[in-house]
Amino acid sequence: MDWIPTISEFSGPTYRRIVDAIEADVGSGRLVRGQQLPTHRALAKTLGVDLTTITRAYGEARRRGLLDARVGRGSFVSETTARRVVDMPHPVAIDLSMNVPPHPLEAQLEERILQGLETLRRTFGLTAFLNYQPPGGSEPELEVAATWMRSRVQHVRADRIVIFPGTQAILFNLLPYLARPGEVVLTEALTYPGIKAAAARTGIRLAGVTMDEEGILPDALAKACHDLKPKAIYLIPTLHNPTTATLSSERRAAIARIIVAANTILIEDDAYGLLNPSASPIANLIPERTYLAATLSKCITPALRVAFLVTPNASARHEMRGCLQSAMQMAAPLMVALVTHWLETGVADRIIAAIRNEASGRQQLAQRTLKELQFFTKKTAHHLWLRLPAECEASEITANLLRNGLAVIGSEAFTVNGRAPHAARVSLGAARNRAELTHALQILVRTLRQPASIRQIV
Repeated sequence: MDWIPTISEFSGPTYRRIVDAIEADVGSGRLVRGQQLPTHRALAKTLGVDLTTITRAYGEARRRGLLDARVGRGSFVSETTARRVVDMPHPVAIDLSMNVPPHPLEAQLEERILQGLETLRRTFGLTAFLNYQPPGGSEPELEVAATWMRSRVQHVRADRIVIFPGTQAILFNLLPYLARPGEVVLTEALTYPGIKAAAARTGIRLAGVTMDEEGILPDALAKACHDLKPKAIYLIPTLHNPTTATLSSERRAAIARIIVAANTILIEDDAYGLLNPSASPIANLIPERTYLAATLSKCITPALRVAFLVTPNASARHEMRGCLQSAMQMAAPLMVALVTHWLETGVADRIIAAIRNEASGRQQLAQRTLKELQFFTKKTAHHLWLRLPAECEASEITANLLRNGLAVIGSEAFTVNGRAPHAARVSLGAARNRAELTHALQILVRTLRQPASIRQIV
């Protein structure tokens, strides 16, 4: 057997000591994601215990999210154990603050990374990607990206795309290109903290526009355009961060008309679009006025640092390539090559489908666990928007959750102007597995059930 647990250093019943040994070996790296464990009978024989002890231990390990059982194949270290517990910053035991995609077993992400890099090595040699590359992507890479994106962005062409190392890099380069310090860019009243950071760094003034459960209100947007004369409008129309609001086709059309009438520009953040592919980007209605940012951070993994910026014309594309080159030269060539291979062969679509399916499963889990609470979400979103009790500030509640080992993000991080609502974003994809997510949501429910004066968990 490749792995034999050392259980003598643990206390308690034998089955629990086996589980503790599995957890320790996952934490130390002795067991790695996807590694197959011995069969029940083989491990029972090696340890000199009865078969029911191993069965109980493996069952408990699955409950904790350490193992996955594959019918007819055996037990494997969970593919969704994305971070070792020992790596989590103290005192956070479960971190649901970062909005990242889950990595289910079906996505086969580690295997596909290794297979993809091996294919690149055999086909091109990895040294081909270890030097400077054209800023914004090579022609073959851009052609593949355009072909892949065309199912969502009908007008896209290779000579309108710039490949950036993430959406944040796009925003830091695009904002000062469209607006000068002191000029206004409109956003939803609640928005992605990254645009707030980019605006603060560049001296651009953000103004939030009123929203409802569907998203930004067209009448409020029209009034803000009339009053403030914005240089651009930044929107997340699909699975909005943080509220998950998704604009209807009718409201998208109304917003497109407002943008044209105001003679301004749309920055459309399509980070979550591939999780809800039936929602057509506003860019399809006004391509000549839209910069569309499509990242793989939310539908595959943020570690790739690959995002596509679709520009409205050739001149804008030339300017954005120049901005990229002067600021950071290029996205990492090896990661771009890997992504290009995945896009071309259909691997990316299979990974995205698996992640979308896992997101749906986690949302169903949240619906069951949080049934007593009020929250807003969508079927395939990685997060939900949770209403908090009105008698306490959101910051007080999130701080209290943190004392109980659970991190979520309060509404202050997303509020553009005015008073922050009593709400928090809970990122379901950030849990290492569904067992950890269940535990985290149970902490959330128990904490919010307590009176404000004693809202603590013992």
